[in-house]
Amino acid sequence: MKNLSEEQISQELEQLEGWTIQDGKLFRLYEFEDFAQAFGFMAQVAIKAEGMNHHPEWSNVYNRLVVHLSTHDTGGITVNDIRLATFMNKAAPS
Repeated sequence: MKNLSEEQISQELEQLEGWTIQDGKLFRLYEFEDFAQAFGFMAQVAIKAEGMNHHPEWSNVYNRLVVHLSTHDTGGITVNDIRLATFMNKAAPS
């Protein structure tokens, strides 16, 4: 798997609502109604991530979830990060 170029990442970010780059990783803050909703979302993403063998760096406090995505094996952002971010956006409650 190869890292995406800065141009490729910029193009992908145009389609990924709420995501930015922070410290060389995809970054997003999700806010939910409460802890149960945040935790349910995390469980749904965990199942997808496990199936992809691609796991997010995230932290959760009450209704807030901070997510950083990068591919540790390549030291950058790959298509797997884009795929997981896309899944997360689709799975997040409106």
